[in-house]
This record gives sequence, structure tokens and C-alpha cells, in this order.
Amino acid sequence: MPELECIILIGLPGAGKTTFYREKFATAHIHIRKDIWPNATGRAKRQEKAMEESLASGKSVVVDNTNPTIAERAAIIGVARKHGARVIGYFFDISTRAAVARNANRAGAGKVPNVAIFTTAKRLQPPAVSEGFDELYRVEIKPDRSLHVTRVL
Repeated sequence: MPELECIILIGLPGAGKTTFYREKFATAHIHIRKDIWPNATGRAKRQEKAMEESLASGKSVVVDNTNPTIAERAAIIGVARKHGARVIGYFFDISTRAAVARNANRAGAGKVPNVAIFTTAKRLQPPAVSEGFDELYRVEIKPDRSLHVTRVL
């Protein structure tokens, strides 16, 4: 039986996190994101409940939000540890300029107001090994839009 994992995607809106999930994890991990409850109150609690249910049933998860602060990630890491899951972080290191450009190519619900990108950028605390990650990666977007992933831990 494969080891239980909690993948945490970290970065600005428009950084490519959801595309990365689809390409790398969609077949083996449950996709958990607050976007599925856009107007609900208590979205963090709903996310935690979805994580709890998935991990308790032996299913690995990918938490696909901006996850910009240490405190927000600590709550996710706490749930993962409670269920014995390995915690793996992917930090999408992208400039606000690049995020705005990528966002401009989106349509419908996938497009966010540019203010969301700048607001998240002000709150963004790059992840650190000391937060409790078992593995940590840095993801950069190359000019040809391909992703370059480097292991940090």
C-alpha cells in the first residue's frame, strides 16, 4: 500500500498550481481546494473536514490554495500529521508580473481579479524546512511555460 501523502501547493493565483495538480497528481490524490465553496463561510473548516475524511479513508490529498502564510500551512500540516501522512510542499516561485500575465489568459471562473494576486503577494511567506515538511520543492516557470522543479529538502 502506498504511503499516505499530503501535498501542499503554495503560491500566487495564476502561478500554475492547479495545472500542476492535474499533470502530476490527479490520478492518485484527492484534490482539495477552497474554490469549490466560493461563497461559503468557514471555508477553512470545510477544507479541514475534507482533508480529514480523505486521509482517514487512506486517500492522499493535494491542498491546492495559495497557502501563503506559515499559520495557514501549519493547520494543514497538523491534519496531515494526525493521520500519519508525509507532508510535501511545492512552492511556485513566480513574480506578480508573470502571475498577472498568466491570469490574463484565463477565462471564466479560473480568472481572478488582479488585486487577488497583489494581495496574496503581500501576505506570501515562502515555505521553510522548519515548518515540518518531509520534502520541499521550488517550482519555476520557464519562458516556454514549462515547469522546472528543484528539490529544496
